[in-house]
Amino acid sequence: MPPNNSQNYNADELEAPAWLNDEFFTKVLRNFETDAKELQLLKTELSPATLKGDHYASVMFRAVVEYECDGRQKTKRMIMKTMPAMDGHKKDMFGDSTIFEIEIDMYTRVIPRFEQILRDIGDDTVLKAPILFHELSPRKIIIFEDIVPLGYEVLRGRYANSEEIKQAYLKLAKWHAISYKINLEEPEYFENYRQGLLSMPKIEDNEFMSQGVDLLIRQLETMPTMQNYIPLLESVREKLFKGAIASFREYFDAPNDDGLYVLCHGDFHSKNLMFKHDPSTGKLLDVMLLDYQLSYVGPMINDLIYSYYMLLNSEQRENFPQWLYFYYTQFKETLQKIGFEGRIPNLVQLLEQRTQQKYFELFLLTTFLPAWIAFHEGDTGPEDLMTCPDTRKRIYAGQEFLEELEKRLTKYLHLGYFEDN
Repeated sequence: MPPNNSQNYNADELEAPAWLNDEFFTKVLRNFETDAKELQLLKTELSPATLKGDHYASVMFRAVVEYECDGRQKTKRMIMKTMPAMDGHKKDMFGDSTIFEIEIDMYTRVIPRFEQILRDIGDDTVLKAPILFHELSPRKIIIFEDIVPLGYEVLRGRYANSEEIKQAYLKLAKWHAISYKINLEEPEYFENYRQGLLSMPKIEDNEFMSQGVDLLIRQLETMPTMQNYIPLLESVREKLFKGAIASFREYFDAPNDDGLYVLCHGDFHSKNLMFKHDPSTGKLLDVMLLDYQLSYVGPMINDLIYSYYMLLNSEQRENFPQWLYFYYTQFKETLQKIGFEGRIPNLVQLLEQRTQQKYFELFLLTTFLPAWIAFHEGDTGPEDLMTCPDTRKRIYAGQEFLEELEKRLTKYLHLGYFEDN
């Protein structure tokens, strides 16, 4: 460390901090080797955990730790997440947030309860990777078992296929159903889950978030064939970012009487999913949900809207009604199985909720989609977009984005998304 191909990684993950030393790793080992009488650290190898564009909120390292435990040599592979320490935009954006408090609570209190509810109905669905260690002081850090050796992998160079999408929505539906029931029966249980990505401190000052539609309009002004879309965007220009923020704050600030609220994953995209396939047949065996730092209580449709642009490709978006129906049937079935006694939402309500959150959906189209496409092309990372105005401008000229923009804006026009509420 640092790796030879350093341009493929986030700058703050090229060199591990000095405190990730033998003393620290010995403490980590003792945290899960609780019965060990003798334990000796032998060797530790550190490297960046992910590629540029895979994540942004944390600093992540992969560790291969060799040690001796009661006379037996063992190896443990770990993924470490810690708070940004390097001065810059990432630290400024997340330094005052509660993302680590949230994720630790998710892995130690919330998700174990969700999984136990599933076990009680004979469902062995796994919702989390094994957690090995966590602390908030003297530094905020979470350490997971590395599941790559177990056969899980992040998708590289392609979008998820139909079976992978289906399994991802299946787990999301079960997750949402359990949280829907708990939130209605024990609303105080999720009291601390107020801080999603767009309800974080100072989010209004984030230039990447707030200037997207302005940059898009400037790009379209240079393109004669796209001029007719400018009035549409102008009509909602002042509402998109504000409407998206309001969507994330809705449950705690101004809940709708007929609102459908769940514990949202908050960042349900393809890089926060790992897939396990049978190496001999290629059959999909499991999908693992990752990264719960941005979970919040909000409209149930929001994770689905987010996945529309951050999980599906252009062709798959045409089949979104099919995926939404599949998700809904699994959501409804799970509620029935876990003994929910209230009125189960119907599909029409879910579709209506999508229209109610139209500004969030348009915000994703005009701000997140061009960035996501740039990430997939591999030469741009979140840090570039957050800190470089030229990079933010450049992503709006991409041909793939512009073709998708034209297709989506036409559909939104026909759906009435540009009409006043």
